[in-house]
Amino acid sequence: MKALSIHEPYSCGLVELPDTFPELGYAVLRPIMNGICGSDLNTYRGRNVYVTYPRTPGHEIAAEIVSIPENTRGLTPGMLVTCNPYFNCGDCYSCQRGLLNCCQNNETMGVQRDGAMKDKISMPLQRIISGECLDPRHLALVEPFSIAWHGVKKSKIHSGNNVLVIGAGTIGIFAAISAKQFGARVFVSDISEEKLDFVDANFGIDGVLLNDSDAHFKEQVRYHTNNQGFDVAIEAVGNPMTFKACIDAAAYCGTVIQIGISDKNVNFNFTMIQKKELSIFGSRNALNEDFEEVIKLFGQRTALRLSSMISAVFPFKKASEAFAYLDANALTTFKVMVEH
Repeated sequence: MKALSIHEPYSCGLVELPDTFPELGYAVLRPIMNGICGSDLNTYRGRNVYVTYPRTPGHEIAAEIVSIPENTRGLTPGMLVTCNPYFNCGDCYSCQRGLLNCCQNNETMGVQRDGAMKDKISMPLQRIISGECLDPRHLALVEPFSIAWHGVKKSKIHSGNNVLVIGAGTIGIFAAISAKQFGARVFVSDISEEKLDFVDANFGIDGVLLNDSDAHFKEQVRYHTNNQGFDVAIEAVGNPMTFKACIDAAAYCGTVIQIGISDKNVNFNFTMIQKKELSIFGSRNALNEDFEEVIKLFGQRTALRLSSMISAVFPFKKASEAFAYLDANALTTFKVMVEH
């Protein structure tokens, strides 16, 4: 079978691999659609600190079941499914407490282990989630949406809250849409006026804040919150400056949710956490229940405008061109997909 292999930074192409055969407790799936994640792009660019080469990317998956053992979950050959791609060890303290998304030895498909950009994949039954007849392109959006959904749930957002999401990329937009589902007033901030215009036009957001300078950003925070700050500030960039912006924008006794990933250090006066009595949470990966809730949400809400998030679709034979395209257009592009 064929698989996409990133041999080294900025070098990738299709390679031949042995065919996949079912193992005990595993199903064989045929990927139909793969989204390219930011971590996949960083692997392509040589910036993913968790990756060794060569690596097959891909963990935003829509797939068809080819073969599957008998099971009690109603999963049968021919069904369209997605997958929880975060493999946990089962032995660490997090796994023992059922916190599988925070496994201390986590291996995510396409990062610490090979991903789904290949003709067939083998997947444990417990990681397979019914697609509930969703469009394959929308089903491939479930994983990144679940990342955002998991973080929003941690913040316990409710009706009447003022919420700020910093970052108008895929995860940031999905976090904003998620917060709207819980009844909040939601605002999105970014350095890109073009992306903010896109968000403002498509997703029913209550307002946008252009982060073109620290002074202008703080002025807009005061204006939109009557000088009170936001009840919840969500960092969806992975940058020290945007984390500090969340601290500044959060109300007294507010909540900060960190979803973005970075290998950089942040330098700020941490007494502000005590002064404001802030609650700061990290949010990592997602759980099966998050995937299931997002799939139900996608099935019930036709007004989510999910298709507007898909910037381009490349055939599998041109997967390497998809990575080059996203690399060249990352600042203006949202989700790029590979269709098998």
